[in-house]
Parts: sequence; structure tokens; C-alpha cells
Amino acid sequence: MSSRDADTVPVDPVGGAGAAPPRRRRGGRVAVVVLVVLAVIAALLVLVETVGRGIAERNVADSIERSLPEGVEGEVRVQIRGFSALWQAMTGSMDEMVATAPDLVVNGVPVDVTVTAYDVPLAEGGTLGRGEAEASIDGDAVDEIAASQGITGGLTLGDGTVAYEDETTFLGIPIGFSITAEPSAAGDRVLLQPVAADINAGGGSFDASGLVDRVLGGDPVPICVADRLPEGVELSGIEVAPDRVTVRLEASGLPLVEETLATTGTCA
Repeated sequence: MSSRDADTVPVDPVGGAGAAPPRRRRGGRVAVVVLVVLAVIAALLVLVETVGRGIAERNVADSIERSLPEGVEGEVRVQIRGFSALWQAMTGSMDEMVATAPDLVVNGVPVDVTVTAYDVPLAEGGTLGRGEAEASIDGDAVDEIAASQGITGGLTLGDGTVAYEDETTFLGIPIGFSITAEPSAAGDRVLLQPVAADINAGGGSFDASGLVDRVLGGDPVPICVADRLPEGVELSGIEVAPDRVTVRLEASGLPLVEETLATTGTCA
């Protein structure tokens, strides 16, 4: 034996045949399994929420369409907003619901309607927290509505104004006139503020604005609309453009029962 062999000490390699097998990291695998299970549960909850919300929206839309009064028809779409429609249903009310009917037909007149309701009770006979509605009609529809109300003259829409033109006869002389007014909303009535008036007779014309101011004293002309709205619903805004009129309504604490919605206000 050489001196080199005498100085050499044998050492077993790590992980050799006589070494103990390494422990598997069970904690890491368990964490992965838990994360996978949580991901599957989350996906199922999202699926259930999406399907449930869609079913609820379709059911509400179908119920609205079945409840439309006579002479009103059209497709209604409903959107439930807010966190988890299922959770809202469990609490007994919906935070916010939006119903849109862009092609609604009311007695032959096309109307674009959007209704937004807050704190909507699910139980029959519950009370609505707050509601807002917006209805928009074009110029042709305005003429049709005016004719249905016995207004035989012509209406002309402007930027924030409505002009009415008609003709009458005085002592056998035909007299044409036009009055321009700015409409505004005032709860249960529309206020018409005259801003211009013209009269023409016998081929001549003159400005009658001063006469209108003296007769009316500069005060707007009120037109009550309470008898055309469900009791508790008020007019909150009017916007007039050359081709369209938009009306806004609002209500708070309105009982959602058929009798209430079918009862209109009164004009004193």
C-alpha cells in the first residue's frame, strides 16, 4: 500500500444507496390543491351569479311587458345593477334596476323610454325607494299628440322653445298668429313662459310681444298635468330641441301596487 492510499479516508456520497430518502413537501401540495378548489368555487359562483342575474332580468322584463296598459306595446330590456343580484334577492330588494324600451309605441306614437328604480322591493305591495323616468319623442310624434289633444294649429320645436301657429277670423278678416314660449317643469304642471308673439292680418304683420306681456303680466302660463300622471309622480324636467322633446319624471316612496299606479293625480 502506498502512502497516498494510507492517507485516503473513504466518504459515502450524499444520497447514496445507504442514505434516507428525502421527505416530500406535503404542505406545498396541499396549498396548490386548496387554491385549485377555491378557483373552481369562484368560477362556479360567477357562473351562478351571471346565469341568475340573466334569468332575473328576463323575468322582470317579461313581467313589465305583460303589465303594459292597453295601447302600449314594445320590447322591454332590464338590467340589474349593483353587487351580486343573488345577494340582493336574498335581502328582499334590488339596489338599482334599469328598464329600457327604445321602441315603445304608445297609442301609435313611438316613444323612447328609460326607467331607473332604486331600492326596488321584491315582495308584492312593497314601496319603491326612488324612481326616475325619461321619455323622448320626435317632432312628428309631438304633432300627433297635439292633434289627439284637439290642438289644430301647428307646433314648431326650437332650441328650448315651442311655437304655436294658428289662424282665426275677426269681422270676416282672417288673422294669423304665432306664440313662442319656453316650457319648464314644475312638479304637477308645465310652465309656459311666452317669449315672442306675432299677428298678421290683411296681409300685414306686427310684433305683439308687448301685448302678451301686458295681458299676462310676464308670468308663465301653467298647464296642469297631474291628471295624466300616477299619483305621487312629478314632472322634473323638460328639454326641447328642434327635432325632439324629452320629458323627465321622478317619484319617491311610491307603493308598487296596481291601484296606486292606476290612480292619477288631480288638477285643482
